[in-house]
Amino acid sequence: MKRKDKNTEQVILQTARKIFIQKGLAGARMQDIADQAGFNKALVHYYFTSKDKLFDLVFEHEMSNLFSNLVAIMSADLPLFEKIENIVSLDIDRLTQFPGLPIFVLNEMSRNPDVILKRVKKIPVQKVMNGFQKQINSEIKKGTIKKITADQLFINIQSLCIFPFIARPMIKGLLQLDDKAYLAMIEKRKTEVFQSLVYQCH
Repeated sequence: MKRKDKNTEQVILQTARKIFIQKGLAGARMQDIADQAGFNKALVHYYFTSKDKLFDLVFEHEMSNLFSNLVAIMSADLPLFEKIENIVSLDIDRLTQFPGLPIFVLNEMSRNPDVILKRVKKIPVQKVMNGFQKQINSEIKKGTIKKITADQLFINIQSLCIFPFIARPMIKGLLQLDDKAYLAMIEKRKTEVFQSLVYQCH
C-alpha cells in the first residue's frame, strides 16, 4: 500500500478548510478540493475516504483550536478583567485572520444541528465555565463587579466580538469603509469591547 505523505495530507486539509468555510458541507465537492489542492480526486479520497470525514476533521480542528485557546485563558491564574481583555484580543485576532469562521459555524449549526452539537459536546466547556464562575463569584463578594453569571458574561464577550465579522458587508456599506478602514476599526474594537464589558460589570 502506498505510504501517505504528511505534506500532501496537510495541503488537502488546508484546501478543504478554505472551501468548507466558503461553501459549507453541502456546497463543497471533493472535486473542488482536489482541483484547488492540485491533486486528482482519487488521491484526495485515498487520504480522506469521504467528504463527511474530511469535514469532521476540519470542523473539529477549528472548534478545538478556538476553545483550547479560550480554555487556556479562562483557566489561567489571572485577574478577572485581565482574562476578559485577553479573551477579547484572542477572539478579534482569530476572527481577523479567519473572518469566514463565524458564518461557517452558524451555517453548519443550522443545517446539521444534531451532528454539530454532538461534536461540540466533546469539548469540556462546563468544567471551565464552573471555574470561571467561581472567580466571578469571588469578585461579586468583594463588591468589585455586579452580579452576573459566567454564561451571560461569556455570551456578552462573544456577541460583541463576533457581530462585526458576521455583519461585515453591511457595516462596510453603511459606514462607507474600505478594507483598510474596516480593519482599523476592528483593531480599535479590542479596546472598545473591553471598556464596554468593564462598564457593564461595574
